[in-house]
This record gives sequence, C-alpha cells and structure tokens, in this order.
Amino acid sequence: MSRQNEKRILLTTSLRPTRRMRTFCRDLMHAMPHLERINRGKLSLQGLAEEAMERGLTKVLVVDRWKGGPGRMRLYKVGGEGLIQVPPQIYIKGVKLRREFGLKRRVTVRSLAVRRYTGDDKGVRRLSEALADFLEIPFTEGGEDATYDTEIRFSLDNSQRIRWTFFYIPWMVEVGPRITLSHAVWDI
Repeated sequence: MSRQNEKRILLTTSLRPTRRMRTFCRDLMHAMPHLERINRGKLSLQGLAEEAMERGLTKVLVVDRWKGGPGRMRLYKVGGEGLIQVPPQIYIKGVKLRREFGLKRRVTVRSLAVRRYTGDDKGVRRLSEALADFLEIPFTEGGEDATYDTEIRFSLDNSQRIRWTFFYIPWMVEVGPRITLSHAVWDI
C-alpha cells in the first residue's frame, strides 16, 4: 500500500449521528483514501484514543452534529494520555454530498493533493495549510504534471465563506463532498 493510501487518521462522528452525518463521513472516507472510518457507538473520547492506538493510527477526526447535520469538525492527535485537540476547530455552514452532484459513475480516489490557495484571504491560506499538515497531504500548484488524481481546493464563495471541495482531475469535475465553513476557531 502506498504512503498516499496508507490509513493514518481515524474518522468518526459524535455520539448520536444522523443519516446525513453518516453519509458525509462515508463521502469523506471515499474522497480521502488515508482515512479509516468507524461507527463510534458509545465510545468516549478516551475509547476513541484507545481504538486509534490499537489500529496504529496517530490522529482522529470527529464530525459533530448540529441541527441534524454535520456542524463541527474536531481534529485530535493521539497522545499517551488520550486525545489532544489541535487547531483549528471547524464549524460547518453546510455540505453538499457526493450523491447530490449527480455524477453518473462513482469516482475512486487513489491519490490526493491540496491545491495551493493563491488568493488574498489569509484565513483561507491558513486553514488550507493547517488541514494539509493535519491530513498529511502534499501541496500542488495545479497545472503541473500530476502524480495525483484528486485535488482539495479551498476558495471563497459569494458570501465570503470558505469552501472546501474535492476536484477529480481526469474528468475535470467537482466530485464532492463540498463543505462550506461558517468559521474556524484557532484558540483551543
């Protein structure tokens, strides 16, 4: 298994997920091949840390519920004493699931890179760098001879909210999920 597809991060939900949250987590897992998803059940954060250590994973990504859908993403590193939260804590305004893009065929992501944000917004740049670091995904400038088939792209939408999406290079099409952020909290 290549380093790109080697499982490194445990993905799970808050304690009582909705169907949309489960679908969102499944979409994230299909879009990022290095994530390993589990159904949390009644596991505490300490239980998640133990589960990650048993599987040999060093990081945990938890998707929390807000008003029936995905509302927050918390990033953790697995330490000797359990989970240690790392910034940013991402608040989600909305998501567009893969099935809502209306693609006729399912896309299989084999390799992934983050397209370097070239705009003026320092918040977008800071978030893209922090997530690339946490997710252990390399940066690309775009347009070069790619050794990856999917890009994570960060941009600002019409209402100046950060948008995080997945773009499949061979078909030159957005494949989702698309995540629109409300805000990010850096002081944790």
